[in-house]
Amino acid sequence: MPKIITLKIAGTEIKADEGSTILDVARTNDIFIPTLCSFKGLSNVGACRLCMVEVRGVPRLLPACATTIVEGMDVTVDSPKVGKYRKMIVELLLAERNHICAACVSNGHCELQALAQRLGVHHTRYPYRYPRLKVDASHVRFNYDPNRCVLCTRCMRACEEVEGARTWNVMGRGINSVMVTDLHQPWGESPSCTSCSKCVHVCPTGALSEKGCAVGEMVPRENVFTYLKSMRYSGR
Repeated sequence: MPKIITLKIAGTEIKADEGSTILDVARTNDIFIPTLCSFKGLSNVGACRLCMVEVRGVPRLLPACATTIVEGMDVTVDSPKVGKYRKMIVELLLAERNHICAACVSNGHCELQALAQRLGVHHTRYPYRYPRLKVDASHVRFNYDPNRCVLCTRCMRACEEVEGARTWNVMGRGINSVMVTDLHQPWGESPSCTSCSKCVHVCPTGALSEKGCAVGEMVPRENVFTYLKSMRYSGR
């Protein structure tokens, strides 16, 4: 039997299994911590940094998705400092690519859009980069628009850890990074893609979508998530 840990999150004393992350415990107890890269059933990578929290006695913010709980831990999930950093991250994400909601197939069903609204981000203080990245519409069923990608790598992890295809990967460094299929081949020419659609339906924005969807029509299908939500990452 796993050891039971006692800790505080948002002022509430909670008991949880040893080895759990702060984000796991928060979700189990209906405590909201924002995130874009984390998805139940997939490994955690700490890519988006939106789940940063304060832990008493630690001088820096820690990612809740990648921080394992310890006995007596006291976690603050919503403070002025945390709120400031989260708003800054969302603003930077919006400024980095072309997130024009009014023309997006995921408008109204986008996690980035929902987080911006919840965190009170109505504009960005940073200059927009307005990149012009080429859309890959070569697949018979799906589109990939890197202009709306937040590099959460959910698609890559779903493809590798659940489907076992390993079609998606990250190419480039820093702000110039993009997701690519195989060795930067057009998606429609990928020999490894199984067209399972898992990558499309774990995407938090409109970067991956089904063809034929108009503005606001790209709704993630819950039946695609069934296996993802029930499995535990095995490290394969």
